[in-house]
Amino acid sequence: MNYQTILTVRDEAAFVITLNRPDKRNAVSMLMMDEIVDALKAAEADPAVRAAILTGGVGFFAAGADLNEALQIKTATQVISYVKRWHRLNSTIEELAKPVIAAIEGFCITGGLELALACDLRVAAEASSFAITSSRIGTVAGAGGTQRLPRIVGIANALDLLLAAEPIDAREAHRIGLINRLCAKGAALETAKAIVKVYAQRAPLSLTLVKRAVHRGMQMDLASGIELESLIVAAAYGTEDKQEGISAFLEKRLPSFKGR
Repeated sequence: MNYQTILTVRDEAAFVITLNRPDKRNAVSMLMMDEIVDALKAAEADPAVRAAILTGGVGFFAAGADLNEALQIKTATQVISYVKRWHRLNSTIEELAKPVIAAIEGFCITGGLELALACDLRVAAEASSFAITSSRIGTVAGAGGTQRLPRIVGIANALDLLLAAEPIDAREAHRIGLINRLCAKGAALETAKAIVKVYAQRAPLSLTLVKRAVHRGMQMDLASGIELESLIVAAAYGTEDKQEGISAFLEKRLPSFKGR
């Protein structure tokens, strides 16, 4: 499909979505939000795809939300409508039946970082930088930044970033757990693709169920989360892939998973 603000390509088991507004430093517009959602659903529907990769290309990930659009939002009703579009985008990422990896080069700022925070993993290059700068312009992060960031890096580190609104470099981001993998400059996308190659050898339903268990379980108390886990394990044990996986292990051969 032809999009106006993104590029898409399937590379073996990886479905790569590239933010493509270089003149706007990949500022996330409402049209871009809708197009990313559409592309993610296409990735989810393709049985050959094991994971989606979201990247901004080699220069930068995203400068944040499109401030020209944000400037036009003045009433409470308009604000709620606008943030709901962000919530739809980020919820689509989190609820997708396949893993989503952010491959980050250059700066990843405010709305761009909030978009990356919704992804399951973040791979970033040495020269990348991260910030949520809302307090600089008199706003508050509204695309989940105040909620997902502390869940990933802890309350103290999140407050440090949100209150100061100062950027941190890739090494600091890796130290506090904001990014999962740190790689050489220019290697973020290839590093993400290498992760997807590993996923391609795993049971598709296991990937889906693990993602669901973690995301849902983290919103629960421990006892409820353990109960959810038990139900998900019971569902996994009834699949053809479980039978194939255990049989292959016992027979010392590679499994042939079907996603059933």
